[in-house]
Amino acid sequence: MGKGAGAAGVDEPLLPEFSGGHGGGASVSGAVFNLSTSIIGAGIMSIPAAMRVLGVVPALVLIAAVALLSDVSVEFMLRYTAWASGPPSYAGIMGDAFGRRAGAAALNVFIAFTTAGTLVVYLIIIGDVLSGSVDGGGEHAGVLQELFGPQWWTSREFVILATAVAVLLPLVLLRRVDSLRYTSALSILLAAVFMLITMGIAVYTVFTGTAKMPRMLPDFSTLASPFELFTAVPVIVVAFTFHFNVHPIRAELSKTSDMKSAVRISLVLCAAIYAAVGFFGFLLFGDATMPDVLANFDRSSGSGVPQALNDAARLSYALHLVLVFPLLHYSLRVNVDELLFPGRRPLAADTRRFVALTAVLMGLLYALAIAIPSIWTLFQYSGSTFAVCISLIFPGAIVLRDVHGIAKRKDKAMAAMMITLAVITSSIAIASNVMSSIKGEVKGVSAGAS
Repeated sequence: MGKGAGAAGVDEPLLPEFSGGHGGGASVSGAVFNLSTSIIGAGIMSIPAAMRVLGVVPALVLIAAVALLSDVSVEFMLRYTAWASGPPSYAGIMGDAFGRRAGAAALNVFIAFTTAGTLVVYLIIIGDVLSGSVDGGGEHAGVLQELFGPQWWTSREFVILATAVAVLLPLVLLRRVDSLRYTSALSILLAAVFMLITMGIAVYTVFTGTAKMPRMLPDFSTLASPFELFTAVPVIVVAFTFHFNVHPIRAELSKTSDMKSAVRISLVLCAAIYAAVGFFGFLLFGDATMPDVLANFDRSSGSGVPQALNDAARLSYALHLVLVFPLLHYSLRVNVDELLFPGRRPLAADTRRFVALTAVLMGLLYALAIAIPSIWTLFQYSGSTFAVCISLIFPGAIVLRDVHGIAKRKDKAMAAMMITLAVITSSIAIASNVMSSIKGEVKGVSAGAS
């Protein structure tokens, strides 16, 4: 993102406040910081649940495999950027390969849906932390319900609505994203605080003997079908979907050839963080680990540490999401505006359009956050469709299309393998999710009839 709309927002970094704004002078370490910030988001909250489904060893292998495929796909994107006839952006190389109207527009639509899904996840997590959540018949009270008990104003619907209107709306109504640079810097600090508290609690439980011994392999007795293992794949794919930020960050480097190194360092760093958070989260809560691990930090956690520390862990990350929310909303709003009103004057210059579009998007995001109470469900469907296309299928398709004739045979073989793996695993995950939903509805109807 930046001060202007760009090409539907895909040419602009989501976190411009770290870019310096001058272009061409950033270091590799700065690029690593920007990339790592782009990669790590709400997806980290479901990594422990993915480890619960798969077991520690398969989950670690999957994290490493998706990180490796992400590196390959970004390398493909950077290679074709050097030959692009259009702007040096993801939309530019998609436009080269499939036409500006088809290729770039399709990318904009997928980025808009991916960003919207992420924002809904943010609202769901905020609701989990403040109000509470229900999973598998077990209730986990939020901070407000623990302090004041069940009240109408501590209900999930009201808490998310109040947060959206009183806190988030004033931030997303800011015309210039540069105005958010201080809140974004604070959000990174809060994310670091959450990780330190979580790891501290995990180490404490190890020494006090209250830690749950994590399973190394999946427990098939708890799965409705072996195919249920594939439902963890989209969660990891979402966690490594950062491809629409590669080109803006690359443009800030003093040597754009350093981007490959920056991407690899970032992927190794983030994979290590995901592995650590997943392991420590699973160590803390075992088979009781929820899709949103923050919900586990309530009075029933059994960690033996003061509840104030548990509350500090979940509140710090919830506040982090509140502060990052307007940045992603800015990107979503720019993409949607470009898709609905192409060629119009800049959105920030049209007050009526700006306010109306902001209000409609916030209303839709709120409605989805109430209708979809679990981030696991959202990650599964979003990861199986939009995220997997952005991170694996589109880069592979660019190589197979090879409009510049620069792909080697091994490149096309790798691209074909990426697309094949993505389509197969996503199809199985979607089918498993649909079957689970149908079985759940049938059970609910049967229970109601009896």
